[in-house]
Amino acid sequence: MSLPTDLKYTQEHEWLAERGDVVRVGVTPYAANALGDIVYVDLPEVGKQITAGEACGELESTKSVSDLYAPATGEVVSVNEAVVDDPSKINDDPFGEGWLLELRVSEYGPLLDATQYAELTGE
Repeated sequence: MSLPTDLKYTQEHEWLAERGDVVRVGVTPYAANALGDIVYVDLPEVGKQITAGEACGELESTKSVSDLYAPATGEVVSVNEAVVDDPSKINDDPFGEGWLLELRVSEYGPLLDATQYAELTGE
């Protein structure tokens, strides 16, 4: 799968899309494939402050439970309730309907461009 070049990525396999003064966050297809069929999603509550690099939620699959790491420091302004109700959207459409949360960023963590992320994952 080719990676969208207009997104930023993290070493923990999240993507970020700037949407005005907030960013939309999700996990990459690489992460979704590694996890397998995702069956449960635990996301931070709207209004919660999260810190770049720290766990802020969980993704549970038929294989394992994996922490979701905050790609930036800021306030959660929205969560994708459709993904909470149907976690398979993450596997089916990780860059679209499978987004996880939106964040008003005060500080970014380390980010990669598409080329750097592709080198990290060997894709």
